[in-house]
Amino acid sequence: MAVAFPRFLCTEGPATPTPTTTLSQPSSVALTQDELKRVAAYKAVEFVESGMVLGLGTGSTAKYAVDQIGELIQQGKLHNIVGIPTSKKTHDQAISLGIPLSDLDTHPVLDLAIDGADEVDPCLNLVKGRGGSLLREKMVEGACRRFVVIVDESKMVKWLGGSGLAMPVEIVPFCWKFTAERLQGLFGEYGCVAKLRTFGENCVPFVTDNANYVVDLYFEKEIGDLKWASDSILRLAGVVEHGMFLDMATTVIVAGELGVTVINK
Repeated sequence: MAVAFPRFLCTEGPATPTPTTTLSQPSSVALTQDELKRVAAYKAVEFVESGMVLGLGTGSTAKYAVDQIGELIQQGKLHNIVGIPTSKKTHDQAISLGIPLSDLDTHPVLDLAIDGADEVDPCLNLVKGRGGSLLREKMVEGACRRFVVIVDESKMVKWLGGSGLAMPVEIVPFCWKFTAERLQGLFGEYGCVAKLRTFGENCVPFVTDNANYVVDLYFEKEIGDLKWASDSILRLAGVVEHGMFLDMATTVIVAGELGVTVINK
């Protein structure tokens, strides 16, 4: 059964300052985090038009958007849609929904991509990849004309890394300890701790869709110059990609308990 959500008034505006959010019904309505994610995702799907080539994001928020796109195709409200998934998981989800798929070799330029984010700073820079799909996400979303990011308000931070949670870096498995130590040393003055991402009681390394490992960086202090940080990470041999998505988002949709905010770059 479809979940009924409150009607929201959406405020659009520049990245700075953040627009005021307005709710069209009493503020006593409280939504769960999952409901907020779905509200943001459904708003993002309003940008989708028939005939588009779409980047299909990965993660708990993006899943709602992919589900909605599939439903609209099945209802005949969207036609001639082509999706390019950012992970094997999203690929399988899209196939199950009947969304036609392709790849970047066939469609090197996309009309629109919709995906979630782990952090969003005031300039709409992002941290992504805590689900492990950062490389494919960056490849697909870097090739689109418009990149719409969907988050709940808990993902808004003052600076990247400011949540205290992981900033992921995808690395090759070969001599991963060596690479992790170099990453930690690179940001030593910012209180950085680098940890190999593992799972299970036996601490088995997490392996990405590209057969790589992920090192998660944790910061005590603000990095500062994000471009320097990005370039410095990518210059390290053994690094494949990092989870900072700088100057890529064109629109961020933020769902909060009092409404939805649409922020355009």
